[in-house]
Amino acid sequence: MTDDDDAKVLVIGAVNVDLVVTAERLPGPGETVVGPDVSSHGGGKGANSAVAAARAGAAVRYCGAVGDDEMGTGALGELADEGIDVTEVARVDRVSTGAALIVVDPSGENQIAVGSGANARVAPDRVRAAVARAADWGAGCVLISTEITSEAAVAALKAAAEHGIPCVVNPAPVLDELVGVLSVPDILTPNSSELRDLYARTLPDDPRDPPEIEMATALAEHLDVSVVVTLGADGVLVVDRAGVTSVPAGEVESVVDTTGAGDTFNGVLAASLAGGLGLVAAARRGAAAASLSVAHVGARTGMPTAEAIEHAASGT
Repeated sequence: MTDDDDAKVLVIGAVNVDLVVTAERLPGPGETVVGPDVSSHGGGKGANSAVAAARAGAAVRYCGAVGDDEMGTGALGELADEGIDVTEVARVDRVSTGAALIVVDPSGENQIAVGSGANARVAPDRVRAAVARAADWGAGCVLISTEITSEAAVAALKAAAEHGIPCVVNPAPVLDELVGVLSVPDILTPNSSELRDLYARTLPDDPRDPPEIEMATALAEHLDVSVVVTLGADGVLVVDRAGVTSVPAGEVESVVDTTGAGDTFNGVLAASLAGGLGLVAAARRGAAAASLSVAHVGARTGMPTAEAIEHAASGT
């Protein structure tokens, strides 16, 4: 990854179990579609990103919550099997583990409905303590996914700033309480729709519908943060103090399922930053990994190893 083999990342976010149905088309409002099978996969944007970071070569700690059910036990086991330290994950009594219901069409597009379950019980005190311990551990990056409570997400990014740990926030979804503290993290990583939402909330007096590059530049300047916009097949847009850089997507032989591509990008970005890469180089590595990830069903199934990422990123 870099000359530094000590990349350490703390990821804070949701842990879900994904139930995936592949169908001939996505359902419309009130419509039922039937697919031939259903599969179960580990999920949650934060947990997915943690897996991606671990496979990319980082040492990863995870902070979140699961229920006291079989799904929670299985979810933690899957993370531990990836080498992720899950001691910061709470087990919540009498609450179900979060779940996502996903429908995927033949082109790889998807629809997702999420039940938060234990993710809604992630406590601000727990994430503050996890960040403090990560600082003592020598973490090079804190990655925050916002499928948890707004109070916990805000507490996490403020704690990262207090401890001087570079912080990446993936605003998916965009939380109302988060909008007021967007100048605290170092890097925001919205997709196109989240960028539009952030722009409308942060600069509400602009009646236009500007292109992504203009919105990202305005947000970066207004908030004094770096903005990294994931654009799917169109790659990644990086806006920081050095200027604007367009990072192309990697080559994709076939798109089977785009679920988790953004999570893959964020995890590899965080791992690469913690390992000493600059933002643009880290974004290139993340884009290469995300392109590799869409060739398999399930958010984590296609997440690549460090070796595969380096091969794809180098174009060899």
